[in-house]
Order: sequence, then C-alpha cells, then structure tokens
Amino acid sequence: MNVTMDVIVSLCKRRGFIFQSSEIYGGTGSCWDYGPLGVELKNNIKRVWWRDFVQQRDDVVGLDASILMHATVWKASGHLDNFTDPMVDCRECKRRFRADKVDELDWTHYCTATKGNKFTIKAGEPCKHCGERRTLCPECGKGELTAPRQFNLMFKTFMGPVEEDAAVTYLRPETAQGIFVNFDNVLQATRRRLPFGIAQIGKAFRNEITPGNFIFRTREFEQMEIEYFVNPHEELDGRPADEAWHDRWIADCQAWFARYGLDPANVRLHEHARDELAHYAKRTVDLLYRFPMGWSELMGIANRTDFDLKQHAKFSGKTLTWFDEERKEHVVPYVIEPSAGVDRALLAFLLDAYREEQVRGEKRVVLRLHPELAPIKIAVLPLLKKRPDIVATCHDLRTRLARRWVTLYDDTAAIGRLYRRQDEVGTPFCVTVDVKTVGDAEKGEAGDGKVTIRERDSMEQIRVPLAELETVFARILDDGATWADVAAAYPRAAN
Repeated sequence: MNVTMDVIVSLCKRRGFIFQSSEIYGGTGSCWDYGPLGVELKNNIKRVWWRDFVQQRDDVVGLDASILMHATVWKASGHLDNFTDPMVDCRECKRRFRADKVDELDWTHYCTATKGNKFTIKAGEPCKHCGERRTLCPECGKGELTAPRQFNLMFKTFMGPVEEDAAVTYLRPETAQGIFVNFDNVLQATRRRLPFGIAQIGKAFRNEITPGNFIFRTREFEQMEIEYFVNPHEELDGRPADEAWHDRWIADCQAWFARYGLDPANVRLHEHARDELAHYAKRTVDLLYRFPMGWSELMGIANRTDFDLKQHAKFSGKTLTWFDEERKEHVVPYVIEPSAGVDRALLAFLLDAYREEQVRGEKRVVLRLHPELAPIKIAVLPLLKKRPDIVATCHDLRTRLARRWVTLYDDTAAIGRLYRRQDEVGTPFCVTVDVKTVGDAEKGEAGDGKVTIRERDSMEQIRVPLAELETVFARILDDGATWADVAAAYPRAAN
C-alpha cells in the first residue's frame, strides 16, 4: 500500500522505533534517536549486510576506521574544495535552503487575487487563483532570497585544547576515506590479490542545509560501504574488469534488498548523466526507492576509478599500489563502491512492510518485516495472566528462547490485543501458553505440554510440544524453512 511519511513517523514514535533527538528540549533538527525496537531493527540490517557481503564472501574483509582523521585526508580527497552545496537565505525569516533544491519545495503564497489569503502550493506549480509562481521564500512567503553562495558540508572541530588552525579537524562526511588511507595496511596484513574489497559500517556527518523527510536526510547517519579494488588492466567476461564488476555489484545490491523484503516494483535504477557524476567517478548508478516524497536515492554504486588512491599517494608521499606478479608491474587499482545508508535502508524496509488490513471487521496494522530483520522474533504470551502456573511457564519459555533469539514476554492486555500489538511491530511469531498447556489441578486435568504458535502474516496457528519449540524455530529462523513446511507437521489450532 502507499503509506504516508506521517503514518510511519507516528508508528515509530508510538511503538519505540525512533524518537526525536533531545525531544524534551524541543528537539535537535534532523537528528534522531533509535528506541528499543529501532536499535534492534537497525542492528539486524547491519548484521545481515555484514554477514552477506563480508563474512560469506572470500574476497571482502572488514575495517573500522576512526571518525576523526588527519585534516589533509580531506584536502586530498577533494572534500575541502568540492564538498559544497549552493545556499540561499531568506532575508525575512532567515531560513536557509539549497539553491538547487528550492524549486522542489512546496511554497507559501499570499495571494493578491484573494485579498491576501495564505495558501500552500505544491512545488513547481503556480497559484491557481492569480497564476503567480514562487519568487520569494518558500517557507514564509514574504522574504526575498539572497544570491547563492557555496557552503561546505563538513562539520569542523578542533583536536586538542587550543582552537587554532593547526588543530582543525573534521567529522568525516563519508566512511570511504578511512578505507583508502588503510589500503596498504590491509594489503600487507592480509596478502590479498586483486580483486578484493574492504567493507566498513560507521557513522558519517554532513551539515546539510535542508535536511528532512524524517530519517531520509539527516546530519548524522550511518553508512554500509565497500571499496572493491579491481585491476583495470584485466578483463572479465570480455570487458574491462572494473566495468564488469560494477555491473555485478549493481545486480548483487538489487538482489540483497529484494531478498529482505523490498518489492522490486518499488526499486529502480538511475544512471547518472555526465553532468551528474562526481568529480572522481567514471560511472555511477543509484538504486532509487519509491519513498512517500517520490523516487529518491536508496544507495549508490560508483566506479571511482583510481582517483582516491592516487590522490592520497600524492599528498602523503606513500606508494599505494598492488604488485601484479604476472605482469611484474605496480598497479593502482580502480575502485567499485557500493554505498548504502543504514537509516535509508531501515526507512525503506519499514515503508515496504507496512500494511493495513481488515480482519473480522477491524483494522489490523502489520509490519511484514523479513524475520531476519524483525526486532523481536518471538513473543511469549499468557492466555490468563492470573494463573501463576501459566505465567511461570511463559517466563521459563522466554528464558529458554531468549538464549538464541530476541524474545519478549507480555501480559499487559487481552490476547487479541497482544497479537495486534506484535503484528504492528513486525514480530513474526507469537507463542501462547493456555490452560491446556499446564492443565487444571482443581479439575484433575493434566496439561498436554503443548503451546500455540501463531504466524504473523497468515495468522495461522499450530499446536507444538514445548520440548520441540527450539527445533521448530531453528528451522524457520536459522535454516530458512518456510512456515508452510513447518506447520504441515503439526495440528492446526483454532484462531
């Protein structure tokens, strides 16, 4: 379904995925805190990405570079000179905007044809009453905008006790440079042959002029990046190796997002035109996602050529090459860079998973998150919280399951409401302990030692012996078995 950003923001606040940073002080612009469920979802995205692209490949190794780096790194990389956006200011309300994006904003207009009535008009459209187009500030509708001037997006800080030019450093605007400056260290330590990659997950910081759209564009964000080093003198599939590997990485990234739940209809490729390319790029392809504000970048896969290694060799005086034993020559590798934002990936997974359904005349909100991404894997629920034996069995069961999977116990509502609550946060399985499980001593009835497992998407329920729960969940959550395959071996329980 097409879900609005307001709906997702409300869900994230209400259920503990994402909060406004420093909210009790009025909030910090475009900075967000991940709550109990959000941090689990975010960690799961990073975990499966690292497993799939680093641990399960024999041609990629990992790195965790420092956020603070030598200031010359950013001179060599071109960030000090080129990492800028054109900025304009409103002379009236003092709001700042990116000059190249101001026409993409909805704008405020006081219409003279309607005696000065205030309207909010869609970006790029004229007023339907007077026909005027935006010329003033889109925010206040009254102030003139200044002439554009360049604004560097890096956060500047000082290292050490004295704030002077010699102590200037920057919060990194990307994780890539930490990989490039460690290229020779990794090469010497691992004795890798080309092609090989170095991966990193870490924070980056950009002093965006007009951040917004929730966690889509923020000043502090997290990246999942790989710099994949290729010998440009080799061929692969009858093509230059860098071009062939570029296409392979594009396909691998598309497949990864599809594997964990993004509908391919909501993802498309955007080939950068020559005038869009970064100064270092031979070719760049973006994966775009259909966000509520329109098609926008989910991740980019760039062919950075040998620009970065050559620049750092030039500025540092160090040799950053790989020695080709067959050709007996030193090679400056080309670099293919798949770069994804954790926050944008998380937002896309939430949007794609969100559903509103009618069940027995009532609305059911459900997040159909892939089980590997779901913050909570299993919820253990008592049918009657006033029965001590049922509650004790639930707690024992939660302790057992929590050794292997994130498991929650909840008794704060009736069972139907508890199911709906877990549906809304994406929990794939609920385990319910009832009277049949433990029996009724007063009536002389013995328990059957079985519990009900409910699957989120189908809402089907099966009865499973307590002793077999770990086996059942291991098949589904660890081994990739389908619910249908597992459920076929057990009797259905009434919904």
